[in-house]
Amino acid sequence: MQPLDTLNRPLHDLRISVTDRCNFRCTYCMPKEVFGRDYQFLPHEDLLSFEEIARAARLFVALGVSKVRLTGGEPLMRRELEILVEMLAEIPGVDDLAITTNGSFPLRRIQTLKEAGLKRMSVSLDALDDPTFKRMNDVDFPVQQVLDWVEASAEAGLSPVKINMVVKRGVNEHAILPMAHFFREKGHILRLIEYMDVGSSNGWRLDDVVSAREIRDRIHAELPIEPLEANYRGEVANRYRYVDGSGELGIIASVSQPFCGDCSRARISADGKLYTCLFAIAGTSLRDPMRSGASDEELIELLAAVWQKREDRYSELRSAQTRELPKVEMSYIGG
Repeated sequence: MQPLDTLNRPLHDLRISVTDRCNFRCTYCMPKEVFGRDYQFLPHEDLLSFEEIARAARLFVALGVSKVRLTGGEPLMRRELEILVEMLAEIPGVDDLAITTNGSFPLRRIQTLKEAGLKRMSVSLDALDDPTFKRMNDVDFPVQQVLDWVEASAEAGLSPVKINMVVKRGVNEHAILPMAHFFREKGHILRLIEYMDVGSSNGWRLDDVVSAREIRDRIHAELPIEPLEANYRGEVANRYRYVDGSGELGIIASVSQPFCGDCSRARISADGKLYTCLFAIAGTSLRDPMRSGASDEELIELLAAVWQKREDRYSELRSAQTRELPKVEMSYIGG
């Protein structure tokens, strides 16, 4: 059984937020002004347990999911995450198991994640110079430790390592070319992401967006690139390769070139709500029926019904009115 939504989009990808906590305070995601010392994060009992997450993943696989990504918050803030990775890796049908992290943890965690069954690593890094990066992560964390994490991930076989860079005008667009040069030479895939209006706390303005066209033109002028075919329907990044054959990069243009028409992603928030769009304003609880004794068959019917009614295309419809809606925060729903 593979349900299609109202726009005939299949369900292939599942992103699971395992915690709403993070040790960074990136200004475009969890600004200190909102997520300060007194901010009330979810209590542990409200989070899905590892067993509940694994059960949900199995049900999603029954509906066609083959790619699972762990997000947050910062997923490695969740204690003993390797146990969950092992549980997910053992599910028949999970062909691609990945994680998105800020790379700020002890390097020994990379090997334990690999041994548990993790297949791929994506690392968030918004600049190569410490002043810019520290200003963006807002906790004085240095670039070099993240670079060490990237290299150790590649050495462990979690490759290709993807580097996610959110580009915000007036903040780090000067870092685009240094990042492109550096990761091209290292053989990793840089993915440049348009600054998005996820949630309601990051003060998003359209003027702050450096468009995909501008990003591409900046890189192409110095490092000629040409487009590549997508790896699969619904891939979020527009892929490019360097003309000299030295690798590839991706540009994620959800603001200027929406890709809603091919979106095949569902998201589970840290407290077990199913969301069918990154910009959603409401979700459907999976935790409550699970904890009330719902059978697998009943839960599959629920998931299929939610997906079949799905009509989300926020980025295609983005307007002053939609931007005012009380959307779910990035740290709660995952990227």
